[in-house]
Amino acid sequence: MTDTAEHHPPRIPPLEAPYPEPIGELLVRMTPPQAPEVLALFRVLAVNPALAERTLDLGRYLLGRKAAISLREREIVILRVCFRCGAEYEWGVHWTGFADAAGFSGTDRRAMASADGDLALLAPRDRLLVSMVDQLHDTSDLDDALWEALREHWSHAQLIELMMLAGWYHSVSYVCNAARVPLEKWAARW
Repeated sequence: MTDTAEHHPPRIPPLEAPYPEPIGELLVRMTPPQAPEVLALFRVLAVNPALAERTLDLGRYLLGRKAAISLREREIVILRVCFRCGAEYEWGVHWTGFADAAGFSGTDRRAMASADGDLALLAPRDRLLVSMVDQLHDTSDLDDALWEALREHWSHAQLIELMMLAGWYHSVSYVCNAARVPLEKWAARW
């Protein structure tokens, strides 16, 4: 996968404290309480505060308790999207922040974060989600066979959420990679 974030300077440097108001308040609202610091990604997004402000509601919904899918399902989609896009920054933040709570094993990690990983090692539902992400990434569509397999496990509302989640993290991955957001010191690496 790409290593641009680790070996090249940021194209859009993250804002540094002290933050001017209202950006400081925006960054406080963007940062989850369990985060060890304001994430570099958020400090990059805050370069465009109007857009950063508008990302809050969707981001909070997709990562929140009111979502239509489980934490594990959400994180499988996010981790696989970030892997397929080569976004080590976001992959590492999510692995560090959610892998334990989602119940991921070392085998899960190897299978989800490897182009030639043995997806057969994943549970069937997890494998379906990885297949969904891979097909969306490769074709921007889902074939009928995969759609029917997904429909056996998830409602239409949940499928919309899963597809939107994949698209959202594609966007996040684009920003991480193209802006060369510096890797968090505390986050996992590939």
